[in-house]
Amino acid sequence: MSYDVIIIGSGPGGYSAAVRAGQYGLKTALIEKDPKLGGTCLHVGCVPTKALLHTAEVWEKFLHSESEGISCDNPQLHYPKVVDRKNGIVSKHAKGIEFLMKKNKVDWIKGYGRIAGPGQVEVHADGASKILETKNIVIATGSEARMLPGLQPDAQRILTNIEILNLTEVPKTLAVIGSGAVGSEFASCFARFGSKVTIFEMLPRIVPVEDEEVSKELGRVFKKQGIRVETSAKVENIERTANGVKFTATLASGQAETMEADALLVAVGRRPNTENIGLEGTPIETDRGFIKVNGFQQTAMPGVYAIGDVVAGTPQLAHVATAEGMIAIGHIAGQTVTPIRKDRIPGATYTEPGIGSVGMTEAQARATGRAVRVGKFPFAANSKATILGMHDGFVKVVADEQYGEILGVHIIGPQAYELIGEAVLAMEAEATVETLMNTIHAHPTIYEAVGEAFQAVYGMAINA
Repeated sequence: MSYDVIIIGSGPGGYSAAVRAGQYGLKTALIEKDPKLGGTCLHVGCVPTKALLHTAEVWEKFLHSESEGISCDNPQLHYPKVVDRKNGIVSKHAKGIEFLMKKNKVDWIKGYGRIAGPGQVEVHADGASKILETKNIVIATGSEARMLPGLQPDAQRILTNIEILNLTEVPKTLAVIGSGAVGSEFASCFARFGSKVTIFEMLPRIVPVEDEEVSKELGRVFKKQGIRVETSAKVENIERTANGVKFTATLASGQAETMEADALLVAVGRRPNTENIGLEGTPIETDRGFIKVNGFQQTAMPGVYAIGDVVAGTPQLAHVATAEGMIAIGHIAGQTVTPIRKDRIPGATYTEPGIGSVGMTEAQARATGRAVRVGKFPFAANSKATILGMHDGFVKVVADEQYGEILGVHIIGPQAYELIGEAVLAMEAEATVETLMNTIHAHPTIYEAVGEAFQAVYGMAINA
């Protein structure tokens, strides 16, 4: 059987590309090695993590309900039910993807897919293999957690994003190596569930890809919440014990501290799944395992595209994978497509307070040599934030002084990962600071803070 396009991998990038290909009328197959569709994001990443974070937010409200005038005597957390709820959400959406494949006439082929040659994909399943013919191939094989040398994860003590999602109880103490989105989100989640959490970050600040002021604010709030944060720190000599994990932490001061925890989460980044997918002997170029592509997601091998976490030079985010899938399929279908603008990719971290960002940080903008203006507005001055009891954080706008071009927006505070949408749209539409200053924001809302931050670029904020 021959196809117009075969997609290897059914994560957000892969399944979205398959739907779009079906919408364009392309004969499409989607190959997936795991029993269910959805990839890392749905099963052991974005979706289950945010389900736990939501429950942590609800639980925290029960614990601190007195200020709302509500008495909750002896609230109890039944963690196995929390996990069941998370699993139910995942199952529901996995079935939804199956429905989308049928709706768009996409063939779901179960097995391990690899490039067998020009226009050929080999599928291994149940001890047998077959060759499928296709005009185009889209590599969407995703990524997996990096593990520290010499370590192997297990079910309870040394964890990655996979194992921590399947714990049956909340650990009393949790150590986290790495403070990117994964490490910070799990730290925020389990601290609210009652774990005593310590974060170790090798770099000088946590959430290091964010604006420096955002990192500083999250560190301040984490410490206020009881999370211990150690930056410029190195963890070594990790060993399992009868009750958990023991290790040595060399802190910023140079002091070495022997520590123990019930569980250790390793969140030091992700590596692309590009081994054993048939790249050997092809003209496809890689950089540390990541596949090099052009603006249309084409590799150096004609008819082969790559999207998502395997791509060199774009962040490993589900929404980036989806956008790249739309570009690749649009190009295959002969549609007009626009390559990704890296400066317009939103970042979202679902800690409490949340983080949303797009564009250049203040340091990056100033490094370009241009004159920069910064507007900043605190959520402490926002009435809806007061109503919600969520005062921490701010909105920060980085703009070009001469023309009012929006260079970057950085938010830490309530629902920051939702609020950033206005800034992304403004930048995509090439709006200026003046445009946003003249945009009416409803009152009382937390997104008023975004409008106030744009006013603050020219010292015109009303409530601060």
